[in-house]
Amino acid sequence: MDPMTTTTASPFATRRDVAGAGRFVDAFVTADGSRRASVALTRLETLWLNTGSLCNIACANCYIESSPTNDALAYLTVEDAVRYLAEIADTGLPTREIGFTGGEPFMNPGILTMLEHALGAGHEVLVLTNAMRPMLRWGERLGELAAAHRGHLTFRVSLDHHSEAVHDAERGAGSWDMAWKGLDWLAARDLRIAIAGRRLADESEAAARAAYADLFNARGLAVDAADPGALVLFPEMEADRAVPEITEACWGILDRAPEQMMCASSRMVVRRRGASEAAVVACTLTPYDAQFELGRTLADASGTVQLNHPFCAQFCVLGGASCSAG
Repeated sequence: MDPMTTTTASPFATRRDVAGAGRFVDAFVTADGSRRASVALTRLETLWLNTGSLCNIACANCYIESSPTNDALAYLTVEDAVRYLAEIADTGLPTREIGFTGGEPFMNPGILTMLEHALGAGHEVLVLTNAMRPMLRWGERLGELAAAHRGHLTFRVSLDHHSEAVHDAERGAGSWDMAWKGLDWLAARDLRIAIAGRRLADESEAAARAAYADLFNARGLAVDAADPGALVLFPEMEADRAVPEITEACWGILDRAPEQMMCASSRMVVRRRGASEAAVVACTLTPYDAQFELGRTLADASGTVQLNHPFCAQFCVLGGASCSAG
């Protein structure tokens, strides 16, 4: 199978029919004949390295359906990471941040070496983790690396809600306690922690932040819930929900701008199962969709992205969300 067309059976990856008849079909024209919105890369501020789609758990609503069995995105290699870090350095790209995502990054056997290379190159590093057993198994090797780069390495830990019941409903019974075991391990070493949470559809952002603040205070976790960089609240993502397409006219209607979108300042590297080399995709949310694969180098991937996926509307334009720490 051509690596460009390798996908999982995920509705996130392949189904657009649920968005509405005829929507998200033509890359340049919406179902009503309007010109589809697009986003140009203004400057590459964040490069995401997807370490692989394997994860120790299978969440009910994972954006890219990471699980213990989904290896559609193979483990990124140290050599892959070094190649893209070298391209940044050699071409003088203004890349401030290297983000590690998955799957669960700490399942990748090369993760500590990749972190060392990114930190050694002078980048701010953000690693997204569930803080469970795969992270903790690295023990003091991870603790020593993180302590040596305390000011430049952030662990963004997923707490899907400020309540144990909702978090465990998403991630499995007992996952709340296991996540807090990891959070306590990080906090005991005075490492930089951020939290990735979700705001339920019927919950205001102010209410969610207040509830998270109460939780952090009760648990003695030094995370400022009022800081959108320290507590990142993502909108609910529903693969079967009808969403509107974004046209060029929507920027003015919604008072949004293309340069505010995640794909204006970031790209993600993936290694598809069976592929001979890694590739660059437009977005952290659409790694299985061939139309969002932009090339093998960062230079190849420096063009314009057509917003031809439901997540472009649901997460970025309407949801106002971004995976970056900036």
